[in-house]
Amino acid sequence: MRNDHVTLRSSAVFDLLAPRTPAVPVQVVLRYDTRNPYAIVAAFRTGRAGWVEWVFSRDLLADGLIADAGEGDVRIRPGSGDPEIVMMELSSPSGHAVFEANAQRLAEFLDASYDVVLPGNETLWMNVDDALDQMIANETP
Repeated sequence: MRNDHVTLRSSAVFDLLAPRTPAVPVQVVLRYDTRNPYAIVAAFRTGRAGWVEWVFSRDLLADGLIADAGEGDVRIRPGSGDPEIVMMELSSPSGHAVFEANAQRLAEFLDASYDVVLPGNETLWMNVDDALDQMIANETP
C-alpha cells in the first residue's frame, strides 16, 4: 500500500434536465482520492441545503464516455447525436435526475486520475485489511 495519497478536484456545471422546462445549471465538484482508487465522487450543489454526494466507479465513468454504462443508481452515456455531451442519470428512492455534462471536461478529469493511478494499479493504493475493518465497523446489526 502506498502512503503518498493524492486528491484531485475539478469544478464543473452540469445541466439538470426536466420535461417541458429549461435546463437548470448545477454546480458539481468531481473528486478522486487515492484512498479509494476505484471510485469517483460527484458532489452536487443543492442550494442552501448544501451538497449531495454520489459515489460511482471510475470504470463506469470511462465506459459511459463511449457507450451506455451502468445498471444501478448511476447510469452514464454519450449524448445522442452530440459527442460533446455526456448524460448522467441518477436514481434513488427519493427521486430521479438526468444531467448533461461536458464530455471533454469529464474525460480530462478521468485522464488526470489515470496520471495518478493507472488502471489496474488500484490495489497498490489500498490496504485491504483496513478497508474490511472499516466495512465491518460500519455494518449495522
